[in-house]
Amino acid sequence: MSTPGGRPALAALPRRLGALLAGLTLLGALTEGIGLVLLVPMLAALGAGGPAGGRIGRLAGAFGLPLRLEALLAIFVALVIARGFIMLARDLAARAFEARLVDDLRRRAYRALLRCDWRTLSAMRQSDTASLLVSNIDRLGDGVNYLITLWMNAATLAALGLAALAIAPSVVVAAAMGALLVLAAQRGLRRRAHLLGEAIGTAYENVHATLTSTLGALRIVKSHNREQRAEDDLLAGFGELRGAQRAYVRDTGLARLALQGGGALLLAVLVWLAIVRWQMGAASILPLVALFARALPLLGAVQDSWQNWAHSRPALDAIDVLLVQVEAAQEPDPPARAAPAPQPRREIALTNVTVHHPGRVAPALAAVSAVLPVGTTTILTGPSGAGKSTLADVIGGLVAPDAGEVRLDDTALDPAQRRGWREQVAYVQQEPVLFHASIRDNLRWAAPAADDAALAAALRDAAAHFVFDLPEGLNTIVGDRGGRLSGGERQRIALARGLLRAPALLILDEATSALDAASEAAVGEAVAGLHGRLTILIIGHRGALAGLADRALRLENGCSVAAGPDENLDS
Repeated sequence: MSTPGGRPALAALPRRLGALLAGLTLLGALTEGIGLVLLVPMLAALGAGGPAGGRIGRLAGAFGLPLRLEALLAIFVALVIARGFIMLARDLAARAFEARLVDDLRRRAYRALLRCDWRTLSAMRQSDTASLLVSNIDRLGDGVNYLITLWMNAATLAALGLAALAIAPSVVVAAAMGALLVLAAQRGLRRRAHLLGEAIGTAYENVHATLTSTLGALRIVKSHNREQRAEDDLLAGFGELRGAQRAYVRDTGLARLALQGGGALLLAVLVWLAIVRWQMGAASILPLVALFARALPLLGAVQDSWQNWAHSRPALDAIDVLLVQVEAAQEPDPPARAAPAPQPRREIALTNVTVHHPGRVAPALAAVSAVLPVGTTTILTGPSGAGKSTLADVIGGLVAPDAGEVRLDDTALDPAQRRGWREQVAYVQQEPVLFHASIRDNLRWAAPAADDAALAAALRDAAAHFVFDLPEGLNTIVGDRGGRLSGGERQRIALARGLLRAPALLILDEATSALDAASEAAVGEAVAGLHGRLTILIIGHRGALAGLADRALRLENGCSVAAGPDENLDS
Protein backbone atom coordinates (compact mmCIF):
# COMPACT_ATOMS: atom_id res chain seq x y z
CA MET A 1 0.00 0.00 0.00
CA SER A 2 1.48 3.32 -0.99
CA THR A 3 1.38 6.00 1.66
CA PRO A 4 2.37 9.65 1.83
CA GLY A 5 6.13 9.83 2.16
CA GLY A 6 6.35 6.03 2.49
CA ARG A 7 4.74 6.18 5.94
CA PRO A 8 2.47 3.15 6.54
CA ALA A 9 0.75 4.87 9.48
CA LEU A 10 -0.30 7.80 7.28
CA ALA A 11 -2.45 5.49 5.16
CA ALA A 12 -5.08 6.06 7.86
CA LEU A 13 -5.35 9.78 7.07
CA PRO A 14 -9.02 10.72 6.52
CA ARG A 15 -8.42 12.77 3.38
CA ARG A 16 -11.96 14.10 2.89
CA LEU A 17 -12.07 15.38 6.44
CA GLY A 18 -8.59 16.83 5.90
CA ALA A 19 -9.73 18.73 2.80
CA LEU A 20 -12.76 20.09 4.69
CA LEU A 21 -10.55 21.13 7.59
CA ALA A 22 -8.08 22.87 5.26
CA GLY A 23 -10.86 24.75 3.49
CA LEU A 24 -12.51 25.91 6.73
CA THR A 25 -9.15 27.03 8.11
CA LEU A 26 -8.38 29.11 5.03
CA LEU A 27 -11.87 30.63 5.05
CA GLY A 28 -11.58 31.51 8.74
CA ALA A 29 -8.15 33.06 8.24
CA LEU A 30 -9.45 35.09 5.30
CA THR A 31 -12.35 36.52 7.30
CA GLU A 32 -10.00 37.58 10.10
CA GLY A 33 -7.62 39.26 7.65
CA ILE A 34 -10.44 41.14 5.95
CA GLY A 35 -11.86 42.25 9.30
CA LEU A 36 -8.53 43.75 10.34
CA VAL A 37 -8.06 45.47 6.97
CA LEU A 38 -11.45 47.16 7.47
CA LEU A 39 -9.93 49.00 10.42
CA VAL A 40 -8.09 51.27 7.96
CA PRO A 41 -11.15 52.79 6.25
CA MET A 42 -13.01 52.91 9.57
CA LEU A 43 -10.21 54.89 11.22
CA ALA A 44 -9.91 57.12 8.18
CA ALA A 45 -13.67 57.75 8.25
CA LEU A 46 -13.49 58.65 11.90
CA GLY A 47 -10.56 61.00 11.38
CA ALA A 48 -11.72 62.74 8.19
CA GLY A 49 -15.46 62.50 8.63
CA GLY A 50 -15.83 60.99 5.19
CA PRO A 51 -14.68 58.05 3.07
CA ALA A 52 -11.21 56.66 3.46
CA GLY A 53 -8.50 57.39 0.98
CA GLY A 54 -5.24 55.67 0.17
CA ARG A 55 -4.62 52.18 -1.13
CA ILE A 56 -7.29 50.47 0.98
CA GLY A 57 -9.92 53.03 0.00
CA ARG A 58 -9.19 52.59 -3.67
CA LEU A 59 -9.25 48.77 -3.31
CA ALA A 60 -12.59 48.89 -1.46
CA GLY A 61 -14.03 51.17 -4.10
CA ALA A 62 -12.92 48.81 -6.86
CA PHE A 63 -14.96 46.03 -5.21
CA GLY A 64 -17.93 48.34 -4.76
CA LEU A 65 -17.80 48.31 -0.94
CA PRO A 66 -19.55 51.24 0.79
CA LEU A 67 -17.07 53.38 2.70
CA ARG A 68 -19.49 55.02 5.12
CA LEU A 69 -18.74 54.29 8.78
CA GLU A 70 -22.13 52.69 9.42
CA ALA A 71 -21.76 50.29 6.47
CA LEU A 72 -18.20 49.41 7.42
CA LEU A 73 -19.23 48.63 10.99
CA ALA A 74 -22.08 46.42 9.74
CA ILE A 75 -19.69 44.52 7.46
CA PHE A 76 -17.25 44.13 10.36
CA VAL A 77 -19.93 42.69 12.66
CA ALA A 78 -21.11 40.30 9.92
CA LEU A 79 -17.53 39.10 9.39
CA VAL A 80 -17.05 38.45 13.11
CA ILE A 81 -20.27 36.41 13.32
CA ALA A 82 -19.42 34.48 10.14
CA ARG A 83 -15.93 33.79 11.47
CA GLY A 84 -17.45 32.43 14.70
CA PHE A 85 -19.54 29.88 12.78
CA ILE A 86 -16.58 28.98 10.57
CA MET A 87 -14.32 28.46 13.59
CA LEU A 88 -16.92 26.21 15.24
CA ALA A 89 -17.17 24.07 12.11
CA ARG A 90 -13.37 24.05 11.84
CA ASP A 91 -12.88 22.90 15.45
CA LEU A 92 -15.44 20.11 15.01
CA ALA A 93 -13.74 19.00 11.78
CA ALA A 94 -10.33 19.04 13.52
CA ARG A 95 -11.63 16.88 16.37
CA ALA A 96 -13.25 14.44 13.94
CA PHE A 97 -10.04 14.29 11.86
CA GLU A 98 -7.87 13.42 14.87
CA ALA A 99 -10.35 10.89 16.27
CA ARG A 100 -10.81 9.16 12.91
CA LEU A 101 -7.05 8.93 12.36
CA VAL A 102 -6.33 7.52 15.84
CA ASP A 103 -9.24 5.05 15.81
CA ASP A 104 -8.51 3.80 12.29
CA LEU A 105 -4.79 3.47 13.02
CA ARG A 106 -5.35 1.61 16.28
CA ARG A 107 -7.85 -0.70 14.58
CA ARG A 108 -5.43 -1.33 11.72
CA ALA A 109 -2.50 -2.07 14.04
CA TYR A 110 -4.57 -4.34 16.28
CA ARG A 111 -6.04 -6.15 13.30
CA ALA A 112 -2.56 -6.64 11.84
CA LEU A 113 -1.30 -8.06 15.15
CA LEU A 114 -4.21 -10.48 15.39
CA ARG A 115 -3.63 -11.70 11.83
CA CYS A 116 0.14 -11.83 12.07
CA ASP A 117 1.95 -15.12 11.56
CA TRP A 118 2.39 -16.84 14.93
CA ARG A 119 6.14 -17.23 14.49
CA THR A 120 6.57 -13.44 14.26
CA LEU A 121 3.95 -12.68 16.89
CA SER A 122 5.39 -15.03 19.51
CA ALA A 123 8.82 -13.42 19.18
CA MET A 124 7.47 -9.95 20.04
CA ARG A 125 7.43 -8.61 23.60
CA GLN A 126 3.78 -8.13 24.60
CA SER A 127 4.50 -5.05 26.71
CA ASP A 128 6.09 -3.35 23.68
CA THR A 129 3.07 -3.99 21.49
CA ALA A 130 0.73 -2.80 24.26
CA SER A 131 2.79 0.38 24.60
CA LEU A 132 2.60 0.95 20.85
CA LEU A 133 -1.15 0.34 20.67
CA VAL A 134 -1.94 2.62 23.60
CA SER A 135 0.75 5.18 24.40
CA ASN A 136 2.34 5.72 20.99
CA ILE A 137 -0.92 5.96 19.05
CA ASP A 138 -2.25 8.41 21.62
CA ARG A 139 0.98 10.41 21.31
CA LEU A 140 0.61 10.37 17.53
CA GLY A 141 -2.95 11.66 17.98
CA ASP A 142 -1.54 14.53 20.04
CA GLY A 143 1.05 15.10 17.32
CA VAL A 144 -1.66 15.28 14.65
CA ASN A 145 -3.47 17.83 16.80
CA TYR A 146 -0.26 19.87 16.93
CA LEU A 147 0.05 19.68 13.15
CA ILE A 148 -3.54 20.83 12.76
CA THR A 149 -2.87 23.72 15.14
CA LEU A 150 0.30 24.55 13.22
CA TRP A 151 -1.67 24.66 9.97
CA MET A 152 -4.42 26.80 11.49
CA ASN A 153 -2.01 29.32 12.98
CA ALA A 154 0.17 29.41 9.87
CA ALA A 155 -2.89 30.02 7.67
CA THR A 156 -4.11 32.81 9.94
CA LEU A 157 -0.62 34.29 10.04
CA ALA A 158 -0.49 34.23 6.23
CA ALA A 159 -3.89 35.95 6.03
CA LEU A 160 -2.71 38.64 8.42
CA GLY A 161 0.41 39.05 6.31
CA LEU A 162 -1.71 39.60 3.20
CA ALA A 163 -3.82 42.13 5.09
CA ALA A 164 -0.71 43.96 6.26
CA LEU A 165 0.71 43.78 2.74
CA ALA A 166 -2.32 45.70 1.48
CA ILE A 167 -1.61 48.43 4.05
CA ALA A 168 2.20 48.75 4.03
CA PRO A 169 4.20 46.36 1.81
CA SER A 170 7.63 47.54 2.94
CA VAL A 171 6.80 46.96 6.61
CA VAL A 172 5.48 43.48 5.87
CA VAL A 173 8.60 42.43 3.98
CA ALA A 174 10.78 43.53 6.90
CA ALA A 175 8.47 41.75 9.37
CA ALA A 176 8.47 38.52 7.34
CA MET A 177 12.27 38.44 7.21
CA GLY A 178 12.47 39.01 10.95
CA ALA A 179 9.90 36.26 11.66
CA LEU A 180 11.82 33.76 9.53
CA LEU A 181 15.02 34.58 11.41
CA VAL A 182 13.27 34.08 14.75
CA LEU A 183 11.92 30.66 13.65
CA ALA A 184 15.29 29.62 12.24
CA ALA A 185 16.92 30.39 15.57
CA GLN A 186 14.65 27.75 17.19
CA ARG A 187 15.85 24.90 14.96
CA GLY A 188 18.14 23.42 17.59
CA LEU A 189 15.33 23.26 20.15
CA ARG A 190 13.10 21.47 17.66
CA ARG A 191 15.83 18.90 17.04
CA ARG A 192 16.23 18.42 20.80
CA ALA A 193 12.45 18.02 21.11
CA HIS A 194 12.65 15.07 18.69
CA LEU A 195 15.36 13.41 20.79
CA LEU A 196 13.36 13.94 23.97
CA GLY A 197 10.35 12.40 22.19
CA GLU A 198 12.41 9.27 21.53
CA ALA A 199 13.49 9.21 25.19
CA ILE A 200 9.87 9.45 26.36
CA GLY A 201 8.87 6.62 24.01
CA THR A 202 11.59 4.40 25.48
CA ALA A 203 10.55 5.37 29.01
CA TYR A 204 6.92 4.45 28.31
CA GLU A 205 8.02 1.06 26.95
CA ASN A 206 10.07 0.43 30.10
CA VAL A 207 7.16 1.36 32.36
CA HIS A 208 4.79 -0.93 30.41
CA ALA A 209 7.33 -3.78 30.60
CA THR A 210 7.79 -3.33 34.36
CA LEU A 211 4.05 -3.21 35.03
CA THR A 212 3.33 -6.23 32.83
CA SER A 213 6.05 -8.42 34.34
CA THR A 214 5.33 -7.38 37.94
CA LEU A 215 1.53 -7.77 37.77
CA GLY A 216 2.01 -11.17 36.17
CA ALA A 217 4.31 -12.27 39.01
CA LEU A 218 2.59 -10.88 42.10
CA ARG A 219 2.67 -14.28 43.80
CA ILE A 220 6.46 -14.44 43.38
CA VAL A 221 6.86 -10.82 44.51
CA LYS A 222 4.94 -11.39 47.72
CA SER A 223 6.34 -14.83 48.48
CA HIS A 224 9.88 -13.40 48.30
CA ASN A 225 8.96 -10.21 50.21
CA ARG A 226 10.17 -8.09 47.31
CA GLU A 227 7.34 -5.55 47.30
CA GLN A 228 9.76 -2.69 47.88
CA ARG A 229 11.98 -3.85 45.01
CA ALA A 230 8.99 -3.96 42.68
CA GLU A 231 7.92 -0.49 43.81
CA ASP A 232 11.45 0.89 43.35
CA ASP A 233 11.68 -0.55 39.82
CA LEU A 234 8.42 1.11 38.80
CA LEU A 235 9.38 4.43 40.42
CA ALA A 236 12.71 4.34 38.58
CA GLY A 237 10.84 3.95 35.30
CA PHE A 238 8.53 6.83 36.15
CA GLY A 239 11.54 8.90 37.19
CA GLU A 240 13.09 8.38 33.76
CA LEU A 241 9.79 9.35 32.12
CA ARG A 242 9.27 12.44 34.25
CA GLY A 243 12.87 13.56 33.69
CA ALA A 244 12.38 13.56 29.92
CA GLN A 245 9.05 15.36 30.31
CA ARG A 246 10.58 18.05 32.54
CA ALA A 247 13.41 18.61 30.07
CA TYR A 248 10.88 19.06 27.28
CA VAL A 249 8.79 21.55 29.29
CA ARG A 250 11.97 23.50 30.09
CA ASP A 251 13.01 23.64 26.44
CA THR A 252 9.51 24.67 25.37
CA GLY A 253 9.52 27.49 27.92
CA LEU A 254 12.93 28.71 26.79
CA ALA A 255 11.82 28.69 23.16
CA ARG A 256 8.67 30.65 24.02
CA LEU A 257 10.65 33.18 26.05
CA ALA A 258 13.17 33.73 23.27
CA LEU A 259 10.44 34.10 20.66
CA GLN A 260 8.38 36.54 22.73
CA GLY A 261 11.44 38.69 23.45
CA GLY A 262 12.60 38.61 19.85
CA GLY A 263 9.10 39.29 18.53
CA ALA A 264 8.57 42.24 20.85
CA LEU A 265 11.91 43.73 19.76
CA LEU A 266 10.99 43.22 16.09
CA LEU A 267 7.59 44.89 16.62
CA ALA A 268 9.18 47.89 18.35
CA VAL A 269 11.72 48.35 15.55
CA LEU A 270 9.02 48.13 12.85
CA VAL A 271 6.78 50.67 14.59
CA TRP A 272 9.73 53.05 14.95
CA LEU A 273 10.60 52.67 11.26
CA ALA A 274 6.99 53.18 10.20
CA ILE A 275 6.66 56.41 12.18
CA VAL A 276 10.13 57.95 11.93
CA ARG A 277 11.50 56.67 8.63
CA TRP A 278 8.46 55.98 6.48
CA GLN A 279 6.25 58.80 7.86
CA MET A 280 3.09 56.68 7.99
CA GLY A 281 -0.13 58.17 9.40
CA ALA A 282 -2.16 56.93 12.33
CA ALA A 283 -4.88 55.44 10.09
CA SER A 284 -2.30 52.99 8.75
CA ILE A 285 -0.07 52.55 11.78
CA LEU A 286 -2.81 51.61 14.24
CA PRO A 287 -4.19 48.75 12.08
CA LEU A 288 -0.60 47.58 11.50
CA VAL A 289 0.04 47.56 15.24
CA ALA A 290 -3.19 45.57 15.72
CA LEU A 291 -2.11 43.14 12.99
CA PHE A 292 1.36 42.67 14.46
CA ALA A 293 -0.03 42.36 18.00
CA ARG A 294 -2.28 39.57 16.71
CA ALA A 295 0.51 38.00 14.65
CA LEU A 296 3.10 37.83 17.44
CA PRO A 297 1.27 35.22 19.60
CA LEU A 298 0.42 33.34 16.40
CA LEU A 299 4.11 33.17 15.56
CA GLY A 300 4.73 31.77 19.04
CA ALA A 301 1.93 29.23 18.53
CA VAL A 302 3.48 28.15 15.22
CA GLN A 303 6.81 27.55 16.96
CA ASP A 304 5.14 25.67 19.85
CA SER A 305 3.14 23.45 17.49
CA TRP A 306 6.21 22.78 15.35
CA GLN A 307 8.27 21.84 18.40
CA ASN A 308 5.46 19.69 19.82
CA TRP A 309 5.16 17.83 16.51
CA ALA A 310 8.91 17.18 16.51
CA HIS A 311 8.44 15.79 20.02
CA SER A 312 5.59 13.48 18.92
CA ARG A 313 7.13 12.31 15.64
CA PRO A 314 9.10 9.40 17.19
CA ALA A 315 5.72 7.82 17.98
CA LEU A 316 4.98 7.83 14.24
CA ASP A 317 8.36 6.19 13.58
CA ALA A 318 7.64 3.45 16.13
CA ILE A 319 4.17 2.79 14.72
CA ASP A 320 5.62 2.57 11.21
CA VAL A 321 8.15 -0.03 12.38
CA LEU A 322 5.38 -2.12 13.97
CA LEU A 323 3.11 -1.92 10.92
CA VAL A 324 5.90 -2.83 8.51
CA GLN A 325 6.87 -5.82 10.66
CA VAL A 326 3.45 -7.30 11.30
CA GLU A 327 1.86 -6.51 7.94
CA ALA A 328 4.78 -8.18 6.18
CA ALA A 329 4.07 -11.30 8.24
CA GLN A 330 0.31 -11.43 7.64
CA GLU A 331 -1.22 -14.84 7.17
CA PRO A 332 -2.87 -15.11 3.76
CA ASP A 333 -6.62 -14.77 3.73
CA PRO A 334 -8.28 -17.88 2.31
CA PRO A 335 -9.72 -17.32 -1.17
CA ALA A 336 -13.49 -16.84 -1.24
CA ARG A 337 -13.94 -20.15 -3.08
CA ALA A 338 -11.12 -22.04 -1.38
CA ALA A 339 -11.84 -25.63 -0.41
CA PRO A 340 -11.93 -26.16 3.37
CA ALA A 341 -9.14 -28.09 5.02
CA PRO A 342 -9.99 -31.78 4.74
CA GLN A 343 -10.74 -33.75 7.89
CA PRO A 344 -8.15 -36.52 8.12
CA ARG A 345 -9.48 -40.06 7.96
CA ARG A 346 -6.25 -42.06 8.12
CA GLU A 347 -3.34 -39.95 9.34
CA ILE A 348 -1.77 -36.56 10.02
CA ALA A 349 1.80 -36.59 8.72
CA LEU A 350 4.86 -34.33 8.70
CA THR A 351 7.33 -34.86 5.88
CA ASN A 352 10.87 -33.40 6.14
CA VAL A 353 9.62 -30.36 8.06
CA THR A 354 12.20 -27.66 8.76
CA VAL A 355 11.52 -24.49 10.77
CA HIS A 356 13.87 -21.59 11.52
CA HIS A 357 13.20 -19.01 14.22
CA PRO A 358 14.42 -15.40 13.79
CA GLY A 359 17.71 -14.65 15.52
CA ARG A 360 18.76 -18.30 15.84
CA VAL A 361 21.29 -20.05 13.64
CA ALA A 362 20.26 -23.65 14.25
CA PRO A 363 16.80 -24.67 13.01
CA ALA A 364 14.12 -25.39 15.61
CA LEU A 365 13.15 -28.40 13.48
CA ALA A 366 15.45 -30.02 10.94
CA ALA A 367 13.85 -32.32 8.33
CA VAL A 368 11.50 -33.91 10.87
CA SER A 369 9.08 -36.57 9.66
CA ALA A 370 6.33 -38.09 11.80
CA VAL A 371 2.96 -39.76 11.43
CA LEU A 372 -0.04 -39.49 13.78
CA PRO A 373 -2.58 -42.17 12.83
CA VAL A 374 -6.14 -40.96 13.28
CA GLY A 375 -7.71 -42.06 16.55
CA THR A 376 -4.39 -42.79 18.26
CA THR A 377 -2.55 -41.05 21.08
CA THR A 378 1.09 -40.07 20.53
CA ILE A 379 3.45 -38.73 23.18
CA LEU A 380 6.24 -36.36 22.13
CA THR A 381 9.29 -36.29 24.41
CA GLY A 382 12.69 -34.68 24.38
CA PRO A 383 14.86 -32.27 26.38
CA SER A 384 13.97 -28.62 26.83
CA GLY A 385 14.61 -26.67 23.63
CA ALA A 386 14.43 -29.76 21.43
CA GLY A 387 11.62 -28.26 19.32
CA LYS A 388 8.58 -29.99 20.82
CA SER A 389 6.36 -26.90 21.00
CA THR A 390 7.45 -25.82 17.52
CA LEU A 391 6.47 -29.23 16.15
CA ALA A 392 3.09 -28.92 17.89
CA ASP A 393 2.64 -25.45 16.33
CA VAL A 394 3.37 -26.88 12.88
CA ILE A 395 0.98 -29.81 13.29
CA GLY A 396 -1.69 -27.50 14.69
CA GLY A 397 -1.43 -25.05 11.79
CA LEU A 398 -0.02 -22.12 13.78
CA VAL A 399 3.35 -22.14 11.99
CA ALA A 400 4.03 -22.86 8.33
CA PRO A 401 7.21 -24.89 7.79
CA ASP A 402 10.08 -23.28 5.89
CA ALA A 403 10.59 -26.59 4.12
CA GLY A 404 8.67 -29.84 3.98
CA GLU A 405 4.93 -30.18 4.39
CA VAL A 406 2.05 -31.20 6.62
CA ARG A 407 -0.30 -33.75 5.05
CA LEU A 408 -3.85 -34.65 5.98
CA ASP A 409 -4.16 -38.12 4.48
CA ASP A 410 -2.97 -37.54 0.90
CA THR A 411 -3.59 -33.77 0.84
CA ALA A 412 -0.78 -31.31 1.55
CA LEU A 413 -1.91 -28.47 3.82
CA ASP A 414 -1.44 -25.32 1.76
CA PRO A 415 -1.19 -21.78 3.29
CA ALA A 416 -4.78 -20.90 2.37
CA GLN A 417 -6.05 -23.91 4.36
CA ARG A 418 -4.04 -23.42 7.55
CA ARG A 419 -6.65 -21.21 9.22
CA GLY A 420 -9.36 -23.71 8.30
CA TRP A 421 -7.28 -26.57 9.73
CA ARG A 422 -6.91 -24.69 13.01
CA GLU A 423 -10.70 -24.88 13.34
CA GLN A 424 -10.24 -28.65 13.70
CA VAL A 425 -7.47 -28.46 16.30
CA ALA A 426 -7.83 -27.97 20.07
CA TYR A 427 -4.71 -26.76 21.87
CA VAL A 428 -4.34 -26.97 25.67
CA GLN A 429 -1.10 -25.47 26.96
CA GLN A 430 0.77 -25.76 30.25
CA GLU A 431 -0.63 -22.54 31.70
CA PRO A 432 -4.34 -22.42 30.76
CA VAL A 433 -5.57 -19.06 29.49
CA LEU A 434 -8.89 -18.00 30.98
CA PHE A 435 -10.50 -14.58 30.78
CA HIS A 436 -12.03 -12.56 33.61
CA ALA A 437 -15.53 -13.67 32.71
CA SER A 438 -17.99 -16.45 33.48
CA ILE A 439 -17.27 -20.11 32.78
CA ARG A 440 -19.96 -19.96 30.08
CA ASP A 441 -18.25 -17.02 28.33
CA ASN A 442 -14.84 -18.69 28.57
CA LEU A 443 -16.17 -21.87 26.97
CA ARG A 444 -17.95 -19.99 24.20
CA TRP A 445 -14.69 -18.52 22.97
CA ALA A 446 -14.38 -21.83 21.11
CA ALA A 447 -18.00 -22.00 19.91
CA PRO A 448 -19.96 -18.73 20.31
CA ALA A 449 -23.27 -20.34 19.32
CA ALA A 450 -23.03 -23.34 21.69
CA ASP A 451 -26.02 -23.83 23.97
CA ASP A 452 -25.84 -24.89 27.61
CA ALA A 453 -26.41 -28.54 26.72
CA ALA A 454 -23.31 -28.53 24.50
CA LEU A 455 -21.32 -26.75 27.23
CA ALA A 456 -22.38 -29.35 29.79
CA ALA A 457 -21.39 -32.21 27.47
CA ALA A 458 -17.93 -30.68 26.93
CA LEU A 459 -17.47 -30.21 30.67
CA ARG A 460 -18.36 -33.86 31.31
CA ASP A 461 -15.92 -35.01 28.62
CA ALA A 462 -13.21 -32.92 30.32
CA ALA A 463 -14.02 -34.40 33.76
CA ALA A 464 -14.96 -30.89 34.90
CA HIS A 465 -18.00 -32.04 36.90
CA PHE A 466 -17.07 -29.59 39.67
CA VAL A 467 -18.68 -26.80 37.64
CA PHE A 468 -22.15 -28.27 38.22
CA ASP A 469 -21.57 -28.12 42.00
CA LEU A 470 -20.63 -24.43 42.03
CA PRO A 471 -23.34 -22.13 43.46
CA GLU A 472 -23.54 -20.13 40.24
CA GLY A 473 -22.63 -22.98 37.89
CA LEU A 474 -21.81 -21.76 34.39
CA ASN A 475 -22.30 -18.17 35.55
CA THR A 476 -19.34 -18.39 37.94
CA ILE A 477 -16.79 -15.64 37.32
CA VAL A 478 -13.36 -17.28 37.15
CA GLY A 479 -11.36 -14.14 38.00
CA ASP A 480 -8.34 -12.65 36.27
CA ARG A 481 -6.56 -15.49 34.43
CA GLY A 482 -8.87 -17.92 36.25
CA GLY A 483 -7.39 -17.00 39.63
CA ARG A 484 -10.52 -18.00 41.56
CA LEU A 485 -10.09 -21.62 40.49
CA SER A 486 -7.41 -24.17 41.24
CA GLY A 487 -4.83 -25.12 38.63
CA GLY A 488 -6.53 -28.42 37.88
CA GLU A 489 -9.93 -26.75 37.57
CA ARG A 490 -8.55 -24.16 35.16
CA GLN A 491 -6.93 -26.87 33.06
CA ARG A 492 -10.12 -28.91 32.81
CA ILE A 493 -12.14 -25.87 31.75
CA ALA A 494 -9.48 -25.14 29.10
CA LEU A 495 -9.78 -28.77 27.95
CA ALA A 496 -13.57 -28.49 27.82
CA ARG A 497 -13.26 -25.32 25.75
CA GLY A 498 -11.09 -27.18 23.25
CA LEU A 499 -13.42 -30.16 23.10
CA LEU A 500 -16.42 -27.90 22.48
CA ARG A 501 -15.32 -27.43 18.87
CA ALA A 502 -15.32 -31.23 18.24
CA PRO A 503 -11.68 -31.26 17.13
CA ALA A 504 -10.00 -33.75 14.84
CA LEU A 505 -6.74 -33.23 16.77
CA LEU A 506 -6.17 -32.49 20.46
CA ILE A 507 -2.73 -31.15 21.46
CA LEU A 508 -1.80 -31.23 25.16
CA ASP A 509 1.38 -29.19 25.62
CA GLU A 510 2.79 -30.03 29.08
CA ALA A 511 -0.84 -29.84 30.18
CA THR A 512 -0.30 -31.50 33.57
CA SER A 513 3.30 -30.60 34.39
CA ALA A 514 2.28 -27.82 36.82
CA LEU A 515 -0.54 -29.74 38.52
CA ASP A 516 -0.63 -31.65 41.79
CA ALA A 517 -1.19 -35.40 41.72
CA ALA A 518 -4.97 -35.20 42.25
CA SER A 519 -5.46 -32.59 39.52
CA GLU A 520 -3.18 -34.50 37.17
CA ALA A 521 -5.20 -37.66 37.78
CA ALA A 522 -8.43 -35.78 37.00
CA VAL A 523 -7.05 -34.49 33.70
CA GLY A 524 -5.67 -37.95 32.96
CA GLU A 525 -9.11 -39.44 33.54
CA ALA A 526 -10.61 -37.00 31.05
CA VAL A 527 -7.99 -37.75 28.40
CA ALA A 528 -8.39 -41.49 28.94
CA GLY A 529 -12.10 -41.09 28.18
CA LEU A 530 -11.20 -39.45 24.87
CA HIS A 531 -8.78 -42.20 23.86
CA GLY A 532 -9.71 -43.55 20.44
CA ARG A 533 -12.38 -40.91 19.84
CA LEU A 534 -9.96 -38.37 18.37
CA THR A 535 -6.28 -38.00 17.54
CA ILE A 536 -4.25 -36.81 20.54
CA LEU A 537 -0.70 -35.45 20.72
CA ILE A 538 0.72 -35.27 24.24
CA ILE A 539 3.86 -33.22 24.84
CA GLY A 540 5.57 -34.22 28.06
CA HIS A 541 8.02 -36.53 29.76
CA ARG A 542 6.19 -38.54 32.33
CA GLY A 543 3.12 -38.70 34.52
CA ALA A 544 -0.47 -39.85 34.20
CA LEU A 545 -0.77 -38.91 30.52
CA ALA A 546 2.34 -40.82 29.44
CA GLY A 547 0.71 -44.17 30.12
CA LEU A 548 -2.15 -43.34 27.74
CA ALA A 549 0.02 -43.16 24.61
CA ASP A 550 -0.12 -45.72 21.82
CA ARG A 551 3.01 -44.38 20.18
CA ALA A 552 6.01 -42.21 21.01
CA LEU A 553 8.15 -39.68 19.20
CA ARG A 554 11.35 -38.21 20.59
CA LEU A 555 13.12 -35.02 19.49
CA GLU A 556 16.67 -33.91 20.16
CA ASN A 557 18.12 -30.69 18.75
CA GLY A 558 15.17 -30.36 16.39
CA CYS A 559 15.62 -33.83 14.91
CA SER A 560 13.51 -36.95 15.26
CA VAL A 561 15.71 -39.65 16.75
CA ALA A 562 13.28 -42.38 17.71
CA ALA A 563 9.65 -43.31 17.24
CA GLY A 564 7.51 -46.26 18.12
CA PRO A 565 5.46 -47.86 20.87
CA ASP A 566 8.43 -49.35 22.72
CA GLU A 567 10.41 -46.17 23.45
CA ASN A 568 11.27 -45.45 27.08
CA LEU A 569 8.80 -42.64 27.85
CA ASP A 570 10.47 -41.69 31.13
CA SER A 571 13.61 -40.37 29.45
